[in-house]
Amino acid sequence: MINRLTSLRLVLTGFIISFTLLTATAQKQKVWLDADTGNEVDDVFAIVRLLWAGDEKDIVGLSSAHFNNADLVTFETWNQYSTPGLNTVRISQGLNEAILTTMGLSTLPHPMGADRQMGRAWGGFQPRPSAATTELLRVIQALKPTEKLDILTIGATTNIASLIALDSTVKNKIRLYSLGGGYDQSRKAWNKNEFNVRCDLNAYDFLLNQTGLDWTLMTINTAAAYRVNRDDFFKKLADDRPNEQLMEKRWQETEASSTNRVLWDVALVQAYLRPNLAEIINVQAPPENQSQSVKIWSKIDANGMYDEFWQQVERHRN
Repeated sequence: MINRLTSLRLVLTGFIISFTLLTATAQKQKVWLDADTGNEVDDVFAIVRLLWAGDEKDIVGLSSAHFNNADLVTFETWNQYSTPGLNTVRISQGLNEAILTTMGLSTLPHPMGADRQMGRAWGGFQPRPSAATTELLRVIQALKPTEKLDILTIGATTNIASLIALDSTVKNKIRLYSLGGGYDQSRKAWNKNEFNVRCDLNAYDFLLNQTGLDWTLMTINTAAAYRVNRDDFFKKLADDRPNEQLMEKRWQETEASSTNRVLWDVALVQAYLRPNLAEIINVQAPPENQSQSVKIWSKIDANGMYDEFWQQVERHRN
């Protein structure tokens, strides 16, 4: 009798453990990343870092963002690109596809986003429908009643603002985390004179006008602490690991002469993945916008983020 009871307990214990593991897997937070990957070096680093988190998050999509800016019509080059006829979102899309192929994740949805800003140069909030907004809407509509989709943006916010402009009901089903804009905490002053914002100020203002939107911003003031040394970084990368060589190659392609670099986009991704390495506060929104307040990361542990990044590198070598 005792043996039978013991066996029953073992069976029940095994069932409970299996059920708990299955439940935990089923409840992994769904995450989408929207990136202007073709613009500069750190997008690739951020994408690789987030994709490495697939065992703790349910990565459901990677969309491409444009990086249109005034230099494209006034100068012959932008970074390493010739500007005549340049289609920035297609460059981002091509890099996204190359990253996913290298990492063996080409089946992950990776739709292309809008090729230009919302509205026009003088303003306006007309949305830019794209394959990205279509797929995002599909993912959101498939969420369970208690689920939300976490969306990270590391470029112009055109795709997400357009998504909400096309269907305002999605606002209640997402949490948005973005790199962009500046905020001086001592002066309590906003600064929209920042590259990602300037690529689509209309979209940024549109999102700041959305009451009830759960939005957390990594401002450039906060992210600036995450500066790394190129030589130290390259020394740590393995020559026989394609994922790691993606990062070194991108640095060489875009900023071969830069010996130090702020990893703006990586700061956002790591602050999201490792909340213990960053602090969030509520601040008053810009007075010209309709939101009452917005959340910002007020402080990051840059050294902790750097160490954690290399811990992930080592973990994915095994």
